[in-house]
Amino acid sequence: MVIRVALSGAAGNIGYALLPLLASGYVFGSNAVELRLLEIPQAVGSLSGTKMELMDCSFPCLTDVIITTDPLVAFNNADVIILVGGMPRRKGMARKDLIQANTKIFSSMGKAIEEVASSNVKVLVVANPANTNCLVALTEASCIPTKNFCALTYLDHQRAKGQIATRLGVSANSIKNVTIWGNHSETQYPDVLSGGYCVVKDGTKVPLSEMLANDIDWATTDFIYDVQNRGKAVIEARGLSSAMSAAQATADCLRTWLVTGTKTGRLFPWLFIMTKDIMA
Repeated sequence: MVIRVALSGAAGNIGYALLPLLASGYVFGSNAVELRLLEIPQAVGSLSGTKMELMDCSFPCLTDVIITTDPLVAFNNADVIILVGGMPRRKGMARKDLIQANTKIFSSMGKAIEEVASSNVKVLVVANPANTNCLVALTEASCIPTKNFCALTYLDHQRAKGQIATRLGVSANSIKNVTIWGNHSETQYPDVLSGGYCVVKDGTKVPLSEMLANDIDWATTDFIYDVQNRGKAVIEARGLSSAMSAAQATADCLRTWLVTGTKTGRLFPWLFIMTKDIMA
């Protein structure tokens, strides 16, 4: 079985960090993977260098790498489509400023998905504002079930886990069931007190509400603000938006959603658009 994976914005920083995770088996296990890399014409030269590196890595699961500027080629019978390409958020730019710039891009992506993608394609939207871009794309792809579209909120989940783990002096992997309510935006509500817990050394699950009992002020103020504004803080520090962490969150989201599933009692952080067919 060959999984056909299309990635838009493949020449960007997120794409560069994400491609090894897609090709190495980290996401799709031992399944063979064909990568379709979609870019604007100006970035094709850079992308050809990335293709060379992918070949040089000799990933055992990677069967082919196709570079194209045409979404109809990239998405043709695609099983998984990852939409990273879009107008990036830059220093001082409000999220609302992104919406107008990205609407045309994601409308065209949705139309191409509707026309040529597999009828059971899974689409993960990464480019911000992810929730709005996802809605625009799925609106144009009416033949694809709405539940097959997901906007990336896994990054917010990982950011929240990292903040809590640092605060408690534990491994991030020991923090479970952190919830992100709302969109991937500054209005989101990271919630660690409702059902989150920490797995301590003896395997006991200790509620985070108990572990943070003497730190409730932080958990309900600074923690929430820091997670909500983490992307902005990274931009202020790097001069560029998050790339490494966004790529890792994208890979983890895909692996959990499409391959491993979640263990009983675990929450899966993902953002979907609630419509009638979701409830069917």
